[in-house]
Amino acid sequence: MSLTVDPAPLAPVPPPKAESHPPGLYALFTTEMWERFSYYGMRALLVLYLTKALGYNRADALSVYAIYTGLVYLTPLIGGRLADLYLGQRKAVFIGGILMALGQFTLMRPETLHLGLGLMIVGNGFFKPNISVMVGSLYPQGDARRDGAYTLFYMGINLGAFLSPLVAGTLGERWGWGYGFASAGIGMILGLLTFIVTQRMLQGAGLPPGREVVADATLQPRDWAGIVLISAALAALVYGLIAAWPSLQPLWSPAWLATSGEGDLLKSTLGFLYKGGLIVGGLVLFLWLTEPRAKAEEAELREPFTFEDWQRVGVIVIISLFSILFWMGFEQSGGTLNLFADEKTDRHIFGYDVPASLFQSINPVFIIALAPLFAMLWTNLAERKFPLPSVAKQGLGLVLLSLGFAVMYFAEQNSKLGLISPLWLVSVYLIFTVAELFISPIGLSLVNKLSHPRIASLMMAFWFLCTAAANFLAGIMENLIEPYHINLWVFLGAMALIPGLLMLALTPVLVKMSHGRV
Repeated sequence: MSLTVDPAPLAPVPPPKAESHPPGLYALFTTEMWERFSYYGMRALLVLYLTKALGYNRADALSVYAIYTGLVYLTPLIGGRLADLYLGQRKAVFIGGILMALGQFTLMRPETLHLGLGLMIVGNGFFKPNISVMVGSLYPQGDARRDGAYTLFYMGINLGAFLSPLVAGTLGERWGWGYGFASAGIGMILGLLTFIVTQRMLQGAGLPPGREVVADATLQPRDWAGIVLISAALAALVYGLIAAWPSLQPLWSPAWLATSGEGDLLKSTLGFLYKGGLIVGGLVLFLWLTEPRAKAEEAELREPFTFEDWQRVGVIVIISLFSILFWMGFEQSGGTLNLFADEKTDRHIFGYDVPASLFQSINPVFIIALAPLFAMLWTNLAERKFPLPSVAKQGLGLVLLSLGFAVMYFAEQNSKLGLISPLWLVSVYLIFTVAELFISPIGLSLVNKLSHPRIASLMMAFWFLCTAAANFLAGIMENLIEPYHINLWVFLGAMALIPGLLMLALTPVLVKMSHGRV
């Protein structure tokens, strides 16, 4: 007996009652939450560990923090590139997670500090950009759910950032530094296990290039063998570079750049430009060597640049350079503000001595609470035909950041009379969080919208390069301005307020240069 279909029109299949997100989003949300638990747990402890356990002076500890956080924003350019061309995002995430877990456990021993930091830097480069890419891969182009998906994913980041100081910070400061780093390493392992178990939920996202996409596809045995071999090779490379560093030091810090004194600003500036040039040159060489060579007929079809395109590139360059000034101030959280909480804040609350690292949980708490409100605010402004241009939001973010430093100035003045109330730091972190919500969710979107397809990767690389420079400057800024007897909070406040007002003044020009894309 055969089945036949009536040729009469069939009733249309009703759409789903609710636009639910694919299960893979929640798999990535949980994996990223554990990875951020690992990263921010270590970040909350690093400066305190260097100063209180290893005997680093304040300037040297902040310099290590500067180098670490700067490189953490550079290596994603390499890890993302290799994933796009050869590995696929899934393999890159596993490689990055393995290296980061190894790095956390390596940090438990003081004599392997640099090896642990190196493993963390390289591991983050493979993990961070690629798990974010997979979120977008779960949705077709134009899917209205995509923005909501990244909002949920961002909440996972901040949930991990909130929990990690509570666990890793408390263990590190109260029970022993090694326990804190070990808990961060365990968090990374939990993230990897989550990713293994939930692979089938990813709808084929993140598979190696050229692999047939199947809804329930998972990595094959050959992929796992590659993950193990590449992870081992990268770990060996990091170890080799650290062992060879004494021989490489003359190249990195040649004798002609040696400063003649603490106040030798010219030599300090030249040194920064020289080292930045080495890094940028190395990245440009890497990007050029890995650039796929298009066939002649494909090259002819590439979309040409127009005058409008070049103006949009100019807007990207301007907002990226301004972002350096924002993150240079904001990233004081893990350095000078962390030390301020430890040394000048009354942490005896309700009969309990609160670890200084727990103050690092304040920002993610405010993010989780305020992000939905800001999302509704931008929507309401747009619906009322009064949208705030994205570049204006960045200017307002810088102005708000300067207000936070004004509060820090008065907090420091009060601290000269004794330990101050923790509410001072809570107020600063609240202002910083509001400023972040004006800037952080906007910047990457702006770069993406304004970039020409032929240089989209290069423009994103430039954005991350500016972020890396900002993180490095955040760590060394106190040491740089100390010889000139300038108050750090006044300096950072001015470096945020003046550019913020300038960006607000330039908003009409920048909007015009964007030609309808902001």
